[in-house]
Amino acid sequence: MSTEDVVGAGDAMGTGDAANAEGIMDTPGRSFAPSGTSATPARTMVHPAVRRRDRRRMTLRRRVAAGAAVCAARLLAGRTPAHIRTVLGVLRRGAAPASYAEAERARREVIAMSGMCAGEGCVTRSLATALLCRTTGVWPTWCAGARTFPFAAHAWVEADGRPVAEPVEVGRYRALMRIGPPGTADDGRRATPLGPVAAADGRRDG
Repeated sequence: MSTEDVVGAGDAMGTGDAANAEGIMDTPGRSFAPSGTSATPARTMVHPAVRRRDRRRMTLRRRVAAGAAVCAARLLAGRTPAHIRTVLGVLRRGAAPASYAEAERARREVIAMSGMCAGEGCVTRSLATALLCRTTGVWPTWCAGARTFPFAAHAWVEADGRPVAEPVEVGRYRALMRIGPPGTADDGRRATPLGPVAAADGRRDG
């Protein structure tokens, strides 16, 4: 996945060297986005007018909560996958599973409050969505995954067993990390590995 550029230029999750995808996720001290990661066109772009409309519909309390969730997500997105797994594993404790409607509302609201989340910032957007859900006592399933040919990585949230407001092509990604509500099978451990990535070119989808 990526750091803030995956978090700066858009939450990139890929790496520019040939590597094993599961190794990328678990390398100690390594953040999601290395320097020099190339960017692919944003898959999620929300028109400014839509963002302004959604922002007007939010209460002051929701605006503050969404803004705080985005700030926290930006900080967390720059940490290593192991650190993110640990933090999310703690934060989800005691939460009920989020419904699709709850997760979709949170996603829409963080997009309304953040230009990065409205564009290529998939890591920041997905983390902020999960964090905003937690403020209301619920938790979606946070996912980070990759595809091999061509190599690209992505982060998203799921609820009610399906990706929340994601384009159809998210189905091409295999989750390498899933952190779901307490009591579910998605306990934050690595999912089925992708195996070696031949000639990974560092591309990712936001």
